[in-house]
Amino acid sequence: MFASSKTAAVVNAIPNYIEEVFSCFLYTGNNSTQTITNAIDLSTKGGLVWTKSRNALSSMVNIDTTLGLLKYITTTGPFGAQNNSSSQNITSVSTTGYDLGTDESGGATLNASATTYVSWTFRKQPKFFDIVTYTGNSANRTVSHNLGSVPGCIIIKQTTGAFENWIVYHRSWGATGGAFFNTNDQFYDDSTYFNNTSPTSTDFTLSTAGQVNTNSETYVAYLFAHDAGGFGLTGADNVISCGTYTGNGSATGPVVTLGYEPQWLMIKKSSSTGNWQMLDNMRGMSVGSADAALRANLTNTESSVEYVSPTSTGFQITSTNTEVNTNTATYIYIAIRRGPMKVPTDATKVFGLSARTGTGANDTVTGGQTDDAVLIKNRGSAVASLFASRLTGTRYLVTSTSAAEVAAGTTILQANPWDVMDGVKVGTTSTITNASANTYINYLFKRAPSFFDEVCYTGTGANRTVSHNLGVAPELMIIKKRSSGNLWNWSVYISSGGNTNYLSLNTTDRLFNDPNFWNNTTPTSSLFTLGIGSEINESAGTFVAYLFATCAGVSKVGSYTGNGTSQTINCGLTAGARFVLIKRTDATGDWYVYDTARGMTLLTDPYWRTNSTAAEVATLGSVTTVATGFAVDSTILAAINVSGGTYIFLAIA
Repeated sequence: MFASSKTAAVVNAIPNYIEEVFSCFLYTGNNSTQTITNAIDLSTKGGLVWTKSRNALSSMVNIDTTLGLLKYITTTGPFGAQNNSSSQNITSVSTTGYDLGTDESGGATLNASATTYVSWTFRKQPKFFDIVTYTGNSANRTVSHNLGSVPGCIIIKQTTGAFENWIVYHRSWGATGGAFFNTNDQFYDDSTYFNNTSPTSTDFTLSTAGQVNTNSETYVAYLFAHDAGGFGLTGADNVISCGTYTGNGSATGPVVTLGYEPQWLMIKKSSSTGNWQMLDNMRGMSVGSADAALRANLTNTESSVEYVSPTSTGFQITSTNTEVNTNTATYIYIAIRRGPMKVPTDATKVFGLSARTGTGANDTVTGGQTDDAVLIKNRGSAVASLFASRLTGTRYLVTSTSAAEVAAGTTILQANPWDVMDGVKVGTTSTITNASANTYINYLFKRAPSFFDEVCYTGTGANRTVSHNLGVAPELMIIKKRSSGNLWNWSVYISSGGNTNYLSLNTTDRLFNDPNFWNNTTPTSSLFTLGIGSEINESAGTFVAYLFATCAGVSKVGSYTGNGTSQTINCGLTAGARFVLIKRTDATGDWYVYDTARGMTLLTDPYWRTNSTAAEVATLGSVTTVATGFAVDSTILAAINVSGGTYIFLAIA
């Protein structure tokens, strides 16, 4: 038996985080058995698993714990609940996900061999999502719910009797009518759906339409909250929004402000016909690259089309496609916040190392967690190091030059490099990422509060601020212009250098003073400030910023003064640093990179430099890992510990 949702009165007794109630999970079917471990507790909390094949024609399949695992319904047709076999589709749920059985031939497809899938799991949680079942009575009536807030969207399906369309209530249209979820029809005014009565925090109202209230027939309703708070340490953070925007028909489309960066979007034209577009950042929803789109009302395979660009505070429409941006047309959306929201305590959950040998064939570099950015260096050849990220899609930057962002093609990165649950997919023959018999070091980063964040923005040429989601003031910011035209160095802010100085990641230059660069303003927990410097804020130029901070037990951004011999740098760690980046700031000096995957010991201690294409250089103990952080020894490499020299570093456990 599934536990009922908590009441609104106790919803904030324990902090709630989006990663505990929503998951976007990618997998490949095997027509046997497999376990989907998505960290969502379905066995005690209950919820919905919504699945669609990506590369095969099939219906979208909904299985929820309220109807029971032996029933499924599809959003791509008017059909009622269908029966599952106990050995097929979802066979059981747990506190960390669910189990799949064999695929049901001719019915719901969740596990067909060699078929790729996406599943979106919604856990029941006040102020996020609820599931209600009821029996119709053909009379105006109310139905109670446990959402703990006023629903922003309600999706209803009759599960028995004659075939009826799905009906959608959305707050932006109101209770005067609704839309069919299984068709591309526009929203209609029809009082027989919701009786012209808006839902409340405890119930929703139905009229007499067969789609919502036929006598003696059974129904299921999925309820989505809107800007209800209830999440984060204070319980004030929103994680789901149901809103609207008006199209302008331009590739520079409407900007939607949510107050957070979304990981999942569903968009529907409400003023006329249009499909229910579904996007997420796991399959591909990036800045400047095509998005991977599925449609809730269609059996079609996934398509690649640019629709939106996520921002740190919402999203912007970046397409003239009529499905998302017809001039003067109105659109409704549901948006879900990107996670994680919880501050990490285990570095292995947010940072991965992978020392590997290239295969010359499509492969996946793994880091032990779902990753958002990767830094790759060929260890044995004079080849540029690559930096790529989920947010920027199929494009990459080179750390050793001022070059603009480059389209990766399929030899450097695969066509959709980030649609895996762990790591990034590299291409075939490139010496940058995966040439046969070449050796590589790969660093994989997950965005997480207090550790690492990434922001894309467009320059204005005037003093301005940029929002971020690091949750604390960044201590290290690395910024690079992505677009072509004027080519600028990588610019680096370091907190120990103050807000009037900057460094360049691709040069050996010392700390350079320019009060205009950061506009004499120190970053905050939500904003960083840019001056008029073209390197970071050229008008109409596109930029990316990587933000790091000290996170207890996970990472340390700091500085030290050289002593000319050896010294230990205490980073507050307990098991030592696995990654160290060091740069001298009071004089010229390289950016040295060390890691334990290649070796940070007295016997094996190679380094490479972000400002050089050169292969790694072997040393014997110049930088070694110690329990609290790392140690430097100038008798092995003088440049990292010159007496009186000032140095900055990033260390990750």
